[in-house]
Amino acid sequence: MPSEVMSMLEPDEPTIGPVLLSAGRYIHFGPFRIDQQRQEVTRNGTRLKLQGKVYQTLLTLLEKPGEVVTREELRLRLWPADTHVNYDANVNTTVNKLRIALGDSSDKPLYVETIPRKGYCLLVQPEVSNKMGSAHSPQTGLSAEHEELPSARVSVFNLSKSDLWVVLSAIGLILAGMLIGAGIMRLWMNRPPALTSHSLALFVSHLLERVIL
Repeated sequence: MPSEVMSMLEPDEPTIGPVLLSAGRYIHFGPFRIDQQRQEVTRNGTRLKLQGKVYQTLLTLLEKPGEVVTREELRLRLWPADTHVNYDANVNTTVNKLRIALGDSSDKPLYVETIPRKGYCLLVQPEVSNKMGSAHSPQTGLSAEHEELPSARVSVFNLSKSDLWVVLSAIGLILAGMLIGAGIMRLWMNRPPALTSHSLALFVSHLLERVIL
């Protein structure tokens, strides 16, 4: 069989299929969790205020992750057939409100991508379960950095006895130098007129003995 025909018969990359949202109470995606029973959306435990149509738009996208949800599908989902509104403008406004709530952007989307002249696509795969669980952070690498911080702090204080002795000795020398300098400065400021270099040497020697002992 020619290679051109074989390449046409090869299956495409696997796509994300529809999600049965009724399979569980909670929906998790990125740092978000949806409680379908209470119709609440939280981000890392903080509740988001989503209007009814914005919430329904999110659910519509979650039902078909990785697939295009057409603007017509959103119109039928959000407005009854006998409703007379500017559907295009209202769909745009609703999706923009959803993006703002999710902290998303149309230029560099993390969750909702605009498909020109077609509709919108959810870029993440949601997980449906009956457990509250914990939301997953978006793929920005922040969670890994935060996980490494405690271990880094521990390694800073995990010094051997020899290293600790060196550090303490260095601190002691610094303090001794500061004391000597302060003593010399005080003596110099309060020196009597007849103070000789011999007397100054004796004072410094006496001060060193007191610091060392």
